[in-house]
Amino acid sequence: MTEAVSASRILCAPIGRYADWLAWLQGYKSFFAAAVLGLLATLSLPPLYLWQILYFVFPSLMWLLAGAARRRTAFALGWWFGFGLFGGSLYWIGNALLISAGGYGWLLPFASFGLPAVFAFYSALATLAAWHGHSHLQRGLLFAGAWVFAEWLRGQLFTGFPWNLVGYSWAQSEELIQVAAAIGIYGVSLILVLSAILPSVLADRTSRRVVIALVVSAALPVMTWIGGGIRLNVAPETSTATVDGVGLRIVQPSISQREKWPLNFRQRNMARFLDMSQRDRPSWITHIVWPETAATFFVEEDVALRQAMAAVVPHGGLLLTGAPRRQSDPAKLWNSLIAVDGAGEVVASYDKTHLVPFGEYIPFRDILPMDKIVHGQIDYSPGVGIKTLRFLGLPPVSALICYEVIFPGRVMNRADPPAWLLNITNDAWYGETVGPHQHLAISLVRAVEEGRPLIRATNTGISAVIDAYGRTIHSLGLNVNGVIDSRLPAAIPGMTLFARGGELGIFFLLFGVLFVASLVRKI
Repeated sequence: MTEAVSASRILCAPIGRYADWLAWLQGYKSFFAAAVLGLLATLSLPPLYLWQILYFVFPSLMWLLAGAARRRTAFALGWWFGFGLFGGSLYWIGNALLISAGGYGWLLPFASFGLPAVFAFYSALATLAAWHGHSHLQRGLLFAGAWVFAEWLRGQLFTGFPWNLVGYSWAQSEELIQVAAAIGIYGVSLILVLSAILPSVLADRTSRRVVIALVVSAALPVMTWIGGGIRLNVAPETSTATVDGVGLRIVQPSISQREKWPLNFRQRNMARFLDMSQRDRPSWITHIVWPETAATFFVEEDVALRQAMAAVVPHGGLLLTGAPRRQSDPAKLWNSLIAVDGAGEVVASYDKTHLVPFGEYIPFRDILPMDKIVHGQIDYSPGVGIKTLRFLGLPPVSALICYEVIFPGRVMNRADPPAWLLNITNDAWYGETVGPHQHLAISLVRAVEEGRPLIRATNTGISAVIDAYGRTIHSLGLNVNGVIDSRLPAAIPGMTLFARGGELGIFFLLFGVLFVASLVRKI
């Protein structure tokens, strides 16, 4: 212990000078530093996953905060940090507007700067809460709890957008992400933020506190990795944990968004889907899966095209495709998953429930006279909610269209749990950006949380087959024209702790962090 204390003193000296310099920064210099730290934090997220940089970023933010004399300065530091973080990690949203730049290009500044500016208020709440701490340690604990609570709020308010939570920085590690099965992605965020923020005590120059904090900081990811490794060690091999008699062909046609909806491309696009669905298909394939709005017509109303689809359906199986649905009186439009059998009949459907604001409908339509971004004259209507579907020859499934998969704890009906998750989406809107990689990582974590395999069918990538432990069995990269032939992975026996308790566990953890923070002043 004496040697550890001596080492900590040597380490504290230069770090203390750096922390003093950050605390000395005032005004625009401190805000600029906070924004740069936010930009650096984006490196921790998919697809780079350089989560170790957070051990520099978060302590630096706390040392900046130590120099804030007023609440509004603390709030502003968090806002500038969030503006850098969200501006750097969500830039790809603007790419969707460039698909039809003539009609929506004027919205680009709002997407590129307005959305990060709004989301930055959540990180500002975290630094405002941390500002009330009386030491670097107490501020760090308050920040960790407030940051994760702010992430949770971001997933709830104004329809919710829980994208790029800090915990997704661990999604690339099969071992580290296993803890999500117990405490969900918000719990993963809490562990990572706590671990990364504790080194901020190096500027306290209190040796005993420094040693304890550094030991806990290192222990959190190490113990998480060990626990995840043990869980994977007792998990069945991916090649054996499959559902008997179910073989899936996932079609990824790689059709650009500009050529997806125009009528002059419809015949060519449909021919591509039909050809890819049957060419060199193994005999054990029982079901075909197409991505979101793969059928750019009303399947229920077009008998000829429905019969063409039926011709590629495996014997006794189904073709599952994304397609629009409508009714005329009153006029309604849905973004749906539709099941077509070998006789050309639509045997079941699911309507997307959680719609994208401005993309699929316009909020406050009466005062915002503008068209939605996606194809169609009227707004999409929401479905009745997430439900468990039962298709011929398949285990019960929860269908998730596009970004419905990003909401922790809201991807399946717990009263009627499915055996697998099916995510059909179209990430062609976002081109060759980090957006599709982030979407894939988010989907992977849902599989771990719920203990259910996830099948992902996308238009331009990244399609994937992910087992119930978050292990990627097959995938197709961006802009790859191809198919995935795969057995359906099996669900874990029973339910994960997160599947049973949902997000309740994170509030117990947050209360524990707040309790420890209240005791720190007495230590």
